[in-house]
Amino acid sequence: MTHAPAARAAIRLMPALLAMPVLLAGCDLAPRYAPAAMPVPAAFKEQAGWIQATPQDAAPKGAWWRMFRDPDLDRLEDAVTAANQDLRIAVAQFDEARADARTAQADYYPTLDLNGAWSRNGLSGAVANVFRNRTFNNYSLGLDLQYEVDVWGRVRNQARAGRARAAASAGDLASVALSLHAELATDYILLRGYDAQQDVLDRTVRNDRHALDLTQAQFDVGYIAQPDLSAAQAQLQSVITQQTDNRLKRATLEHAIAVLTGQPPAVFSLPPRPLPADPPGIAPGLPATLLQRRPDIAAAERRVVAANAEIGVARAAYFPALTFDALMGVQAAMPNHLLSAPAQAWSFGPQAVLNLFDGGRRAALNAHAGAAHDETVARYRQTVLDAWRDVEDALAALRHLAEESVSQHEAVLAAADATHRAGQLGTGGLANDYSVIVARNIELSDRLSEVDIATRRLAAYVALVKALGGGWR
Repeated sequence: MTHAPAARAAIRLMPALLAMPVLLAGCDLAPRYAPAAMPVPAAFKEQAGWIQATPQDAAPKGAWWRMFRDPDLDRLEDAVTAANQDLRIAVAQFDEARADARTAQADYYPTLDLNGAWSRNGLSGAVANVFRNRTFNNYSLGLDLQYEVDVWGRVRNQARAGRARAAASAGDLASVALSLHAELATDYILLRGYDAQQDVLDRTVRNDRHALDLTQAQFDVGYIAQPDLSAAQAQLQSVITQQTDNRLKRATLEHAIAVLTGQPPAVFSLPPRPLPADPPGIAPGLPATLLQRRPDIAAAERRVVAANAEIGVARAAYFPALTFDALMGVQAAMPNHLLSAPAQAWSFGPQAVLNLFDGGRRAALNAHAGAAHDETVARYRQTVLDAWRDVEDALAALRHLAEESVSQHEAVLAAADATHRAGQLGTGGLANDYSVIVARNIELSDRLSEVDIATRRLAAYVALVKALGGGWR
């Protein structure tokens, strides 16, 4: 078959035809890409001395939660990486996006099909024909090559959009991972906060039971009246109610942590432990552009790249599509004739198709591509604004909660002193039980508030880590 002169000519022409996209690569109908302009403050409002830098969303974040030096938290965070189902969904979606990018990339290359067929044919005897036998077999075997010459950049822009979407999906995966690890850290901190509150409530219940026993003894000998005894009983039952409600909140968080780590709540438990240490310090010179490491910002920007390329794909539809087809094979009525020279069959040549009327379909597709680009630009800008807000919120929370922790600790010391002095006065008969109960209630409230502030400080640090795209050195 390959001894035929025409077939040899087709083979000689093929490299030149396949090189045409290289010669025509300068024709690209997509707009020149420029990142969406976004006003960037020189520094964060809530932290002085922060400076701008360059985007670093690919910088390694590391296991930032290890800064808390809590073995239980480390173990749970590792379980999130290994078994969280939302994270597995995100990984699968990323794999899908990469496969889609490879699909778009495949259009750079020609398609080559091997075709084989056999048919039994019967021709009508009622029409004129030159065949002596109206019934015959037909065998064919050949190679069919098809290739679109990318004159207008449709294939290049489609591949560019696919790569950008795959990169955006990588950002989505990183965002999901960051959110899940931050959510677990926050839930874990809140749970340990409930443990600390439970310790305060348990100690208060023990003290209130002891106080009620003393009050009951005083009532039995007629030293105090019924209202004093009832007040002591109400005080105890009120704290027991808080104690039970705190256990409910802790159980709910424990269930949430179980699901985050890919385990059924029925087989998961965390023994009570104190709160982690105070949050690590934040250097005042920390660069403001740690913000640029956020994967959601990177993903939003890459979707703008993809939308920009899709405009070029839509514009290319207005121009003729140029394809090159080549067919080389054999065809015969008998299988043993397929390899003979007369059985050779071939065809090759370019083909151009230009649509003249489509009822406005291409115009609508171009309008859609332009609107989709505007949408991705707006989403990118909104993502950046949300990121700045998240960082400012976390910085403000850390700064103000640090101040609150100082004043609240002083309040706890004063309340404890008031309770002690009220108890001494009550024992000496210089104060009634109401004064003692009021003092104990104030101390309980202040101690619970102190734990709450400590918990919120740690949670705010996790929020800052998340807002800045992960851990940093």
